[in-house]
Parts: sequence; C-alpha cells; structure tokens
Amino acid sequence: MDFLSFNRIVIKVGSSLLSNKNGQINQPWLKSLADDVTELRKKGVEVIIVTSGGVALGRGYINRPTGELRLEEKQAAVACGQLELMQGYKNAFAPDNIAQILITIQDTERRRNYLNVRNALETLIKNHVIPIINENDVVATAELNYGDNDRLSARVAQMLDADLLVIFSDVDGLYTKNPMKHEDSEHVPEVHKISKAVENMAGKPTSNVGTGGMQTKIEAAKIATAAGCHCVITQGAGENPLHALYNGKLKYTKFISQTTPLTARKQWIVSGVKPMGEIIVDKGAAEALKNGSSLLPAGATAVSGKFERGDLVIIKSPEGEIARGLSSHSAENTKLILGKKSSETPAILGYSGRDELIHRDNMVITS
Repeated sequence: MDFLSFNRIVIKVGSSLLSNKNGQINQPWLKSLADDVTELRKKGVEVIIVTSGGVALGRGYINRPTGELRLEEKQAAVACGQLELMQGYKNAFAPDNIAQILITIQDTERRRNYLNVRNALETLIKNHVIPIINENDVVATAELNYGDNDRLSARVAQMLDADLLVIFSDVDGLYTKNPMKHEDSEHVPEVHKISKAVENMAGKPTSNVGTGGMQTKIEAAKIATAAGCHCVITQGAGENPLHALYNGKLKYTKFISQTTPLTARKQWIVSGVKPMGEIIVDKGAAEALKNGSSLLPAGATAVSGKFERGDLVIIKSPEGEIARGLSSHSAENTKLILGKKSSETPAILGYSGRDELIHRDNMVITS
C-alpha cells in the first residue's frame, strides 16, 4: 500500500494492542508505532491518532482487573487509566509534541461543537503537533458502548477530510465467516460497496479488553467511505505495524471510497441541510466566487435570516442564487462586517476569527 499517496491519515489503536495481560501499557509496541508515524510525517503525511485503552489501563486502580464493569466503574477506571495512557504516548513520541483531545458524540454531531473541535485539531496539525484523540468516557453514559472508538475514528476522519483511516485491532480484516469458529472462512481483501451481505459477515467481539467487534468496524468503514475516506482494517499486534502494513507484510481488508472528502462535503452542502439565511453579494464578488475564490466581507452587501457559524446559507447576486455554503460567522456578526476589509474585522468583532465569510472549500456554485 502506497501511504505516500495519502495526505492525511487517521490511525485508530485498540485497547487490546495498548495494554498487556497485566493491565499495563505495552510501551515497546507503542514506541514502535511512534517510530512508524514519525517516518510518515517526515515524508509529508499528516497523522492523527484515535486511541482506546483508558479503561483497560485503569482497571487495576479500582481492583477490577477482569470481568464486566458497571458504568461508574468504567468511568472511574478511565479517569485513572487516561493518565497512564497519555504518559505512554508522550514517552513514545518524544521529542515530538502531542496533544490530548477528549471528545464526545455531541462534539461530532452538533454543528457548533463540531466546528470548534475541527478548528482546534486543524490548528494543532498546522503547528506540527500530533493529536491523540479519545472519547471523554468520564462524562459519558451509554456512549461508552460507542464501539471501542471505531466509529469515533471514522467521525474524526470525516471531520478532518482524511483520505485514509487505518483501524489497528486484534483481527486482520473481514472474513466471510468468523475465522475462530469456521475453518472454511475466507479473508476478504477488498470491499467496494458495503452491502447487507458484507454487514452479515461481521461477528461478535473476540477481545476481552476492547468493546468493539467487527460490526462497529464495518459501521466505521461505512462512515469513512461515505465521506471520501478509504478504510483499512488490519491486525496490529506486531511491532512497527504501520511499517509492516505499507511494506505489504500484513493481511488487511481495504474498504474503497467512491468519492473524495471534498466532493462528499460539497454534496452534503447541496442536499443534506436546510439553508438558514442569505448573503447578498455585488457583481464583482459574484464573478470572483465563480472563479474559485472564497467569499470575503468586502464583497457582501446584505444579510437576511438567523444563522449561526457553520449553518448553511444561500449566496445571491442581483441576478439570483449563485452558490450555497457554510458560514464562518453568525448572521449578527456578518452584518457588522459587511463591506469591510478582512484586516478590519478583528477590531470590529473584538476577536480574530475567519478572514472569509464563506471559505471556497465550504461552498458549492449552483448557477
């Protein structure tokens, strides 16, 4: 697999890979993963990690090394284990900088939360800091059954327009049947469409440590591929798993996306949400938009409707609708900076926000 053909990769690391039989962090394995990530980053590939492991590493603190945990026990365990988990990552990646980001389902589903998280992550990546993302299990309820972060990793890939999601687990991909129970099961190397037949191939979890089985990995692959991101599921137990994967030494299943992240987002803009307002622009701005520019405050002349940052709005010229896009500012703030130069907006708004009203990547020309 040619990893250098991908610009941004999200790597999901399962609990069973991070903790050993004694409930301690598997530091040699984690260091080998860090070495692989460093090698990719030196070649210009951006890497984001979604990790599990907090509950598994915290079991010993609450004297529950094995067995089912009640919700409050899981929350207590992860409160202890998360410290060890991040210290392990910090030691493994040194001297590179890492950052801990704890998010919940709401942060990936609610538009304002989504934008705040995405902007923070983009800022970290821009400054060469490796985001280490985990679910905020301490404040979660039923969310702890989210699927060992499989689906969370897919949401992160979707949020950040990643073009590859790699799910490292204790299985080396999808089989036609559960290979632990059926000798005649066959490995599936590539999936171009996640049909009902593909979904039916998934079995129940095989690990005593993680909470996600093949079902949640298939669901993650569906989310990722719909967002223009290819997805790979593979066995990650050996050291230097990324290096082994891109050198063809690991068996895996690759789920092929039929679109690109940018195309998927723009399709969603056109058909997926309801417009909450309108921004009127002058002729000069209209021509600039059609030529691929972002919408700047200087080209806007009027605003209607009640919308917040991240909401969909219609862009109109004197001749009618020309585009639709996701606003970088609320309607209230947009009115304050109409016709202004981007350099003037921080003083008007009282903070340094986005220079553009709507970025070209968040806009679709409709006429």
